[in-house]
Amino acid sequence: MSLLFSSVDMENEELPVELWQRDAYRLFSAKMSDREARFPCIPATQAYALGHLRYGFIFQSGNASPAEQLSKVVSEYGAVSRTFGNYSSLVIFFEQDQEMKDVLTYEQSFWNLLSELRSLDPEAWPEDIPEDPENPLWEFCYNDERYFVYCGTPAHISRQSRHFPYFMLAMTPRWVLDLWNEQPQRASAVAPRIRARLAAYDTVPAHPELKQYGSEGNLEYKQYFLRDDDTTPTKCPFLHSLQREKVKE
Repeated sequence: MSLLFSSVDMENEELPVELWQRDAYRLFSAKMSDREARFPCIPATQAYALGHLRYGFIFQSGNASPAEQLSKVVSEYGAVSRTFGNYSSLVIFFEQDQEMKDVLTYEQSFWNLLSELRSLDPEAWPEDIPEDPENPLWEFCYNDERYFVYCGTPAHISRQSRHFPYFMLAMTPRWVLDLWNEQPQRASAVAPRIRARLAAYDTVPAHPELKQYGSEGNLEYKQYFLRDDDTTPTKCPFLHSLQREKVKE
């Protein structure tokens, strides 16, 4: 049975899913389709409207850890992502654990999760991607696929663009972003519209770390998890978490 769901699947009232799964999708759908408070990332809203997104769900209960569940979902998605459309991304919702967390606690959970996921990767790290997150060309890789990773949490308030009632990830393959950037006129025309939407959506200015992949001074990991203020980790938590995992081994 597939671990991936389409919009058509989730809008099918007869689909046997748990209430929290349907609730998470409903809230996400409302966020992507709101015509008054428009979500800033225009490509993401287009992907939703076109049905190119796929959805996965991570449960708190069960024999498999969240990272083990996530590894199966990401593996399945990576193997077939090119069949879903040029705007495709994988959106993953996590069942609520009832524990009240602040933004920094969610940040730690996020990086621990990515580090655990990396430890489960059956493939070696791609030779063309630096292993050091402090390198501008670094990005998260899994099963020989490169991803931009977005994280949303219930704790974000000022940055509503990073707020969601459930802990969630959105993983966009690099090939999707490359296709978008192959049309520089379109990309350059959309960029100021995204910034304008972001200014209207959030109650704080755009985070200073929002930059173009590979550009001077850009570090991708700093964009994966944005705090509610303008601060960033002094060193990449992914690298530190991964080192702790190696020590345990």
